[in-house]
Amino acid sequence: MSLPLQSAVKNRILAALPASEFTQLAKNLTHVDLALGQSIHRAGDLIVNVFFVESGFISALTVLSDGQPLEIGLIGNEGVDGVSVILGATHSYSETMCQTGGGAYRITAAALKEAVGHAPHLRDLLLRYVHVFGVQVAQTAACNAHHDLGQRLARWLLSAHDRSGVPELSLTQDLIAVMLGVRRSTVSIAAGMLQRAGLIRYQHGHITITDRVRLESAACECYEAVATEYRALFGEYPTTAWAKGHPLA
Repeated sequence: MSLPLQSAVKNRILAALPASEFTQLAKNLTHVDLALGQSIHRAGDLIVNVFFVESGFISALTVLSDGQPLEIGLIGNEGVDGVSVILGATHSYSETMCQTGGGAYRITAAALKEAVGHAPHLRDLLLRYVHVFGVQVAQTAACNAHHDLGQRLARWLLSAHDRSGVPELSLTQDLIAVMLGVRRSTVSIAAGMLQRAGLIRYQHGHITITDRVRLESAACECYEAVATEYRALFGEYPTTAWAKGHPLA
């Protein structure tokens, strides 16, 4: 099996590695397809494999005692699913599910932990990502508790847009309701308001952001708070690629 070329890699952490570290890590990377609705890790599962996302995006979900899932964060090609193994975790706290089709580079947890011990740049980038993902989770909790649904929906659509790599999102109102922990009817009202304002176009389960700048203005400060922390650690937030006219995928 041929090794992946770093110049063709879309995952931002892998792409940022020094060539020597990437070459060593690449020996243990396998490209896999991710399917819409696929569960990668379930809460309580042993983390056998870790996934460097290449395209599409993944929701990290906490499942409450009544069985209702609630999204706590998004993972795109800026990040890694299962990264907590480098902190000593052995089992997944949350469930991770693909919200779109896509791809990732898979590596065993054992191989990643071994690599981190000999690759200081990889270790540093992964620890930075652990921190920024924790910021995202904390900000999402604050957002869900204090901001109105229209602001939360705008924030979520922006975050999904950053990570999806496509201008149009295939998302049903039922799915968005689950992600935001609200009723479908309230999502319909909030989405309708954004559409009438000319910020999005929603039809038959497809959402297109038609005015990105104004949608950012409609979102609460939580979107920019996470983006600011990401820029402080990595120098550039994924949305920059959109601003330059270059999709992430």
